[in-house]
Amino acid sequence: MTVPVIETERLRLRAYTPDDLDAYVAMWQEPAVIRHTTGVSFSRYESWRRMLLFTGGWLLMGYGTWAVEEKATGEFVGETGFFEMRREVTPSIEGTPEAGWVFATRTHGKGYATEAVGAAHGWADDNLPIPRTACLIAPENAGSVNVARKCGYGEPEIGTFMGGDVLIMRREAPARA
Repeated sequence: MTVPVIETERLRLRAYTPDDLDAYVAMWQEPAVIRHTTGVSFSRYESWRRMLLFTGGWLLMGYGTWAVEEKATGEFVGETGFFEMRREVTPSIEGTPEAGWVFATRTHGKGYATEAVGAAHGWADDNLPIPRTACLIAPENAGSVNVARKCGYGEPEIGTFMGGDVLIMRREAPARA
């Protein structure tokens, strides 16, 4: 399967390339990025494995995660997309594509996340096998809650993941014509 390319005014959502690795590693070592996500930075090896994992989703599931490139500079600035992680979350979201997004600190506050996540959901509304998605967000991550709301997610419910609280937000796609 070919990863679709989506262009917005300022961004290009595309497949990962090996050239993204250094910027990917740098992003996943930024304190503002890991604070509300993994809590730990990723090594070069772990970053490469994540890029491969997210690329593989396209082949196995028919959807996946895009690298996000800033059109003006051609630089990798983040990632967004959909995946099936089969996480042990209560309540379960298994079988529902999970949306996710992470952006380099230098892009925070510029609206890039809303622009890219919105574009990804536009694609999802026409292409995902089921008309709903879910996302998991750390309760203190007000920025991501705001992005989720702008992209059509409903009010969060408190769930548990890995022994801690997590916000679970759900979105129903508009009815297909």
